[in-house]
Amino acid sequence: MSGLYARESRSVSTMAHLRFFPQAVVGGSGAYLTGDDGRQLLDFAASWGAASLGHSHPAIREAVNRALSDQAGASYLSTANEPCVLLAEKLLSLVPERARGRVWFGHSGSDANETVARMVVAATGRPRILAFSGAYHGGTVGSMAVSGHPAQQGARAEGLTLVPYPNSYAAGSPEAARDAALAHLEKLFATEVPPQEVAAFFIEPIQSDGGMLVPPDGYFKAVETLCRRYGILLVSDEVKVGLGRSGRFNAFEHSDIEPDIVVFGKGLGGGLPISAVVGSEAIMNHAVAFSLQTVHGNPVCAAAALAVLQTIERDHLVQNAERTGHVLREALDRLAARHSLIGNVRGRGLALGVELVTDRASREPAARQTALTVYRAFQLGLVLYYVGVRSNVLEFTPPLTLTENQAQEGVAMLDQALADVAAGRVDESLLAEFAGW
Repeated sequence: MSGLYARESRSVSTMAHLRFFPQAVVGGSGAYLTGDDGRQLLDFAASWGAASLGHSHPAIREAVNRALSDQAGASYLSTANEPCVLLAEKLLSLVPERARGRVWFGHSGSDANETVARMVVAATGRPRILAFSGAYHGGTVGSMAVSGHPAQQGARAEGLTLVPYPNSYAAGSPEAARDAALAHLEKLFATEVPPQEVAAFFIEPIQSDGGMLVPPDGYFKAVETLCRRYGILLVSDEVKVGLGRSGRFNAFEHSDIEPDIVVFGKGLGGGLPISAVVGSEAIMNHAVAFSLQTVHGNPVCAAAALAVLQTIERDHLVQNAERTGHVLREALDRLAARHSLIGNVRGRGLALGVELVTDRASREPAARQTALTVYRAFQLGLVLYYVGVRSNVLEFTPPLTLTENQAQEGVAMLDQALADVAAGRVDESLLAEFAGW
């Protein structure tokens, strides 16, 4: 989630130390945002993926209007409501049999992952959790406790063990990255962490905030085998890269695995706050009233989420993500051939990353150039942000409705931004007042 992404915060004390570039919007339609200066900005970020259908999508508007015109309460705590029930049934149909038990609804990926982290320990009686270095599972105390991103300063859970995510670019090849990561995990179980004490392994089928890292073929299949051997639950965090973004409905499908628990968020509500945990009945039903907040499962957000899922299916947006993502990826690969700042292009579907380096041989992160590129792209009319543990990976999570022409339009602006940065035409003093992670 690093990047330069909003106005300076003056009222929120926890954000007061950050300054951001002056991006402010007053509206939006489809893949475009309207800036407060009247400019049309092509949105390659979709609010970190939350605006999954783009902006002002008619299906979401109509669903919300219907839900509010005859509102079925504001909660599912004590009263079932139809949108919530229909959404739960739809989500259950979209996960593997292993996870097809019960559904919990929340407000965000953060509260969903926090709930899962508490739930798996309580349900299994095992005190330990595995997660990846560089992982971002949320911004609440409990979700930060099972995260591994260095930008987060919250205390880690006592039973948390972080393991390296395989990085094919850094390792030199997918095979080297896979073998090293698996060897680390095997050694960990043999020497430091008794596997019978591990409740769950939180995985990211694509590590987004850690740098848009794509796992090597076979890696997660081997991880699944280890987890089954030791009775460790497999939790797939699909919050940013799920719901069709990767070119499959669930990003874990690329790895041919079946998690025990699937976590959804961000794009599920198309811009409205809702998350969901879908998991086996034995785990989800282990205690009554385990994690509840008043407006969890409210009919308005549930109706919006149901409209998102129906639209993804009706408009073939999974296929569009694969097709348009392929066009975008090829265009970015062509940029890499022309710009020495680009060290690596990676990703799946419309979840892509471009790692910028000062030198391709040493692969030294080009963090400052990345910030300048994002700033210059914004000036040119393109919205995108950066991620990665070294803040040097441009992240592409545009609306699932992005067209091939829009993909090409955005890459042309990025091309100009990279050229301007490389030629020193972007004043570095612009960053004096701004900083991300």
